[in-house]
Amino acid sequence: MRLATIRDGGRTRAVRADGGEAVELPAADVREVLDREGWHDWAAAADGPRRPLADLDFAPLIPSPDKILCVGLNYRSHIQETGREPPEFPTLFAKFRSALIGANDDIMLPAASGKVDWEAELAVIVGTRARHVSLADAPGIIAGYAVLNDVSMRDWQNRTLQWLQGKTWEHSTPLGPWLVTADESPGPSREIACEVDGEQMQKADTADMVFDPATLVSYISTVLTLEPGDVIATGTPSGVGAGRGRFLAEGNVVVTRIAGLGEQRNVCRREATG
Repeated sequence: MRLATIRDGGRTRAVRADGGEAVELPAADVREVLDREGWHDWAAAADGPRRPLADLDFAPLIPSPDKILCVGLNYRSHIQETGREPPEFPTLFAKFRSALIGANDDIMLPAASGKVDWEAELAVIVGTRARHVSLADAPGIIAGYAVLNDVSMRDWQNRTLQWLQGKTWEHSTPLGPWLVTADESPGPSREIACEVDGEQMQKADTADMVFDPATLVSYISTVLTLEPGDVIATGTPSGVGAGRGRFLAEGNVVVTRIAGLGEQRNVCRREATG
């Protein structure tokens, strides 16, 4: 099953893909769907007005998650690219909901940053409230998967040893278009890629992760309670701009895709000031 949050005349609405159409669900967004007990069967059975998929205006998949948790240095190829050693434990940081944009929205390039970078990532969407989840039980906590681009302001990220200030700028992080539920998602191996103006920058396999989604869910749930709609961004492979000495500029078109999950297409726009 594929679920999305769309914009519709000043409001948002959750929808389910059904062939070439989107079926409106009686919920404002995908997080509201996931908050329902028995959400999967309810969403699969719900019926409502229909519209063509081509007409959808995608909002952020989860417009207001309780938490956006991100993992750094989680692909072996990217670790090698940075010249670091593989981590013993996941490297965690956070984003805030003001960073999120829809799958086809413009990426804002901050006036204060000259080194804005792309990072194609697999996003895990939590489907069940949970704490202290065992590794064996962790897959059952995952509602599904989505595409995310962890756009990063490297000059700000590298000002200190803490990364937050380079990671959560407003209107910078596309999430979506679809939540593909775990029962219909591909296996642990998925091709992940990112292009800038048609030039391939990243192409890898999610099997290159150091810590897989189940491991991350179990580890993070030891620290805090996971809530339905929480987003876990699982890290990026090699090919980022920092490794190439190249960064995003006004008008660049960034395409981020993961096999079986969909594609984002975002135009970069420089923030207006004054």
